[in-house]
Amino acid sequence: MSLCGEQTAQPGALYVVATPLGNLGDITLRAIRILETCDVIACETPRITQRLLAALDIQKKRLFTYRDAGEEKSAQHLIDILKNKRSVALVSDAGTPTISDPGYRLVKQCHEAQIPVIPIPGANAALTALSVSGFPTHAFVFLGFLPVKSGARKRLLETYKNFDGSIIFYESPYRIRKTLVALKEIFEHDRLVFIARELTKLNESFYRGTLSELDENSLPEKGEYTMVVSPK
Repeated sequence: MSLCGEQTAQPGALYVVATPLGNLGDITLRAIRILETCDVIACETPRITQRLLAALDIQKKRLFTYRDAGEEKSAQHLIDILKNKRSVALVSDAGTPTISDPGYRLVKQCHEAQIPVIPIPGANAALTALSVSGFPTHAFVFLGFLPVKSGARKRLLETYKNFDGSIIFYESPYRIRKTLVALKEIFEHDRLVFIARELTKLNESFYRGTLSELDENSLPEKGEYTMVVSPK
């Protein structure tokens, strides 16, 4: 069943709605319309979503907290809402839901229950960074957030050392310097790296160069990072 042509939220449909990474101007007209007309919004952090709704002048909307913790139980509750012919918009704190954010279990259960799942596309940090990196886009791999433990992080990077495409991943500001050091230990020093910090936000900044040129100490331990490593 396809509802892709509809401009308002339809009964019993789940909408996966991308929201801005930081700049409110990146919200789409279609996303605004779905958020205005849906019955329930499933979100990671109600405070953040409420702030977005207030900026869009959307009032009195029912919010349901949906996070990794207890996701199976939360998904079932939303399935019940959808089966009762109520519309649900799934959002994350920023960007596209389910991409390194909660949501895929809900989407999976909707497909299994033959509930329509409609994408409302928009911002995504990984593809946004790749698009301005100047690295090949014919093939790429997205690794999400790298493992917290250094050993597991290094093993994962070793796995993709010879990948014939661009490598994209997210990193915490608290580990960004250690990760750049790990890249220098694993990859060739002439390998190009592109680092995007605080994409679309007031303090947006980019770092691009070979591993031998980039200084890990120049990276602020604050903000959200997206890293792209060029092919060998």
